[in-house]
Amino acid sequence: MTSTTTQQTNNWLHLGISSWTKMASLNLVALLCFGLVVLVNSYPSFSRHENQWTKLILTHHWPKTLCTMEEVSCQTADKFNYWTIHGLWPDKGQSCNRSWHFDVNDIKDLLPEMEIWWPDVLHPGTNEFWKHEWEKHGTCAAVAESLNSENKYFAKALDLYKKVDLDSILKKFNIVPSSKYYSLDNIRSVIDSFYKVKPKIQCVSPSQGEAVQTLGQIEICFDKEYQLMDCVEYEEELPNSIDDLFVFESAQQSEFSVCDESMPIYYPPAHEEY
Repeated sequence: MTSTTTQQTNNWLHLGISSWTKMASLNLVALLCFGLVVLVNSYPSFSRHENQWTKLILTHHWPKTLCTMEEVSCQTADKFNYWTIHGLWPDKGQSCNRSWHFDVNDIKDLLPEMEIWWPDVLHPGTNEFWKHEWEKHGTCAAVAESLNSENKYFAKALDLYKKVDLDSILKKFNIVPSSKYYSLDNIRSVIDSFYKVKPKIQCVSPSQGEAVQTLGQIEICFDKEYQLMDCVEYEEELPNSIDDLFVFESAQQSEFSVCDESMPIYYPPAHEEY
């Protein structure tokens, strides 16, 4: 074999090995990319499965009662003599994405309405309440495409709140703040008969020696299509309420619980002296 032939043979061998190496490398890269795609696609599915809610709870609270619970002067409560938004809570999951931080700039267009219908009665002039609600509840609601941004979440809550118009409906049927007492059935029957769904009505339990509970919070529930639905399926499930500790962080001895059927309810006027 001549030196020229030998050189050509070596070149062919080198070329073949190089080609095989390149193909193997490309196949390995393709396999790794495919695995990465599968991993990325499967993780959100798992996350969505774990936190996939079936019910949204639109929670209203009565500012006067909230301030009384917190034992603060809460002068702004006099300004809010109507039911305001506490939150829009999915029935599954809390703080589902701790890296998705609240940014008030994302809801600049909503701020005028937020300050009216979703005010922070306890910490006026701050965004802490909204930040808390987004990071604890909004990030879980966001598994739904219609709620998958901060703006969508808060806008939907405002929309549902205005559609329900709880404050007006209670007034229409003469459930108004008063020194007189109501029964739980008085309040529940109005909501039940008008909206055709069961609400969850919560009170502050009486202090020792008292025999009257104070109306504080009303939950109205929606399904995934934003249609009204019962907040509870069975009567025995009523006491299982969702705690939202940010709002009640200083309330050591009293908190909201489902109102007692056997006890009268006080619905305190907003402008009453503390």
